[in-house]
Amino acid sequence: MKAVRLLTRWLAAFCLLAAGAAAASADEFRTPSISAVRVEWRAVLDQLRSEISSQPAIAATFTFAGQRRVPAWDPRSTPALVQLNAVTSPIFAGIGRSPVPVLLPFDTAAYLEARANGAPDSLSVSRYQADFRSADLFHAGSSGYDAMFSLEPGAGDGMPQRTFDRPVEVQITGSMLTYDLADPLSGKGEPVKALAAQFPDMRRFIREGYVRYAFTRFGVPYVVSIQCLDSAPRARRLACREAYPVAERFLKALRIAGGQPSRPRTDISSDIAERPAAASADFSYRPSGDIIANSGAHKLGGHADLTAYSQIRFPLEKAPAFAHSQSLGKGKAGESAAEYPWRDNFCEARSFEVGQCAGGFGHQGQDIRPGACPANGEGPQSCDPKRQAVVAVRDGVVIRSTKQQAATLQINTGNEHIRFRYMHMNPSSMDADGLLSGRRVAEGEKIGVVSNYLDHPNGTSRHLHFDVQVFTRDGWLWVNPYTTLVSAYERLIRGRGREIGPEPQASAAVAHALPEDVIRPDAREGSEN
Repeated sequence: MKAVRLLTRWLAAFCLLAAGAAAASADEFRTPSISAVRVEWRAVLDQLRSEISSQPAIAATFTFAGQRRVPAWDPRSTPALVQLNAVTSPIFAGIGRSPVPVLLPFDTAAYLEARANGAPDSLSVSRYQADFRSADLFHAGSSGYDAMFSLEPGAGDGMPQRTFDRPVEVQITGSMLTYDLADPLSGKGEPVKALAAQFPDMRRFIREGYVRYAFTRFGVPYVVSIQCLDSAPRARRLACREAYPVAERFLKALRIAGGQPSRPRTDISSDIAERPAAASADFSYRPSGDIIANSGAHKLGGHADLTAYSQIRFPLEKAPAFAHSQSLGKGKAGESAAEYPWRDNFCEARSFEVGQCAGGFGHQGQDIRPGACPANGEGPQSCDPKRQAVVAVRDGVVIRSTKQQAATLQINTGNEHIRFRYMHMNPSSMDADGLLSGRRVAEGEKIGVVSNYLDHPNGTSRHLHFDVQVFTRDGWLWVNPYTTLVSAYERLIRGRGREIGPEPQASAAVAHALPEDVIRPDAREGSEN
């Protein structure tokens, strides 16, 4: 299996290198290609009717006949869904905002039947959720929904014993929007015989550190995923083969829990690629994909991507800021070493799978260092080098469990379904500040400070690791954030940057070997979502 995946990565590398061979001007920043699906709501109602028919008394309370001459997207055309949303919204807040059917491991009929028989409101919902505890996250928006549930060690009748001794987190996303990537690895996977009757088109595959189950239902793409390690079981890292039965238990329990038709989509427009007209006096950057020579996996190059995936606020509060590798070249020697021009390090070698990189592995994001504080007595404002603010790049919802080293910001609007991840802020500080799943933050709101946490304080240089994930039919995939950050920085400083041509290979600072802390398999940068 591993040999097949390695061969696939090498073949993908040739495709990616060929695709990036043609140079493009930096003035041609692009908007992402996004597709919208049409939901088969009649099939949704038929499925809902079937699911609640196990409790005839409950089924009789639902109204399935829609009103005549009411537009299909009008809630009055689907009264049964309006009733369902009213039942489940106290448990899954805002569930009716989802324009796609919300599939969750929640047995609505059993829940209502127990309530009708006098079950107390305090009764744990896990008994209606195949023993998965209450949702760690549920977020519905104009593109779809995302949810995360956990299964405690030892929970679930008939579950095999696991070596992994912590709760297993299972994520599910259903989306009206999917991002169209030039991705030679897309659509791979194997069928799951145990689930073939329920999900005829299901694919199971391991990609970018997750085992994923992708399927289509009612015309909508869904992906269930669990972070895991494709190796032998360990007490501190979940092996993918241990994740299989957890995911399949989750999938077998999926029921329609809510959602509501919305007005049909006619356009997914954006001004993401908009750039300032005036030139900056000092901001310069190397092209996307121009990583330090030989620093990619198997000494292959970077991934040139001129897509500005979202019009974000820059993630550091103030300029100047510098995007460079923090392990190689500028930024390694000292806190004030970084300067213009910026340089991409999305595909710099790491042990993390990144399908967009030619070598199949990469850094997943971009290193960013704030500018040095001015010397004492200089500068218009005071500056504490240990308190340089990190801010939310958009209005969004946080995805993060306690003690996790990564904080993810999710955006779910009519035009976007995208995630931004921040790393190296101190987990204890994030816990104390309440930067946890479900918290809503506003664009520009301070969410932390630039720090150096990697497994422990002082585990790396003082910088922010920032990355971008978009939803595809293979689930959430990492894409190169470099152009998105260049565009955001230009708006912050109100000036267009100047692209510095690719550095000639003959004169580049060649990295023949990477430091051990960059490539060690258990490095946590990029390992949490």
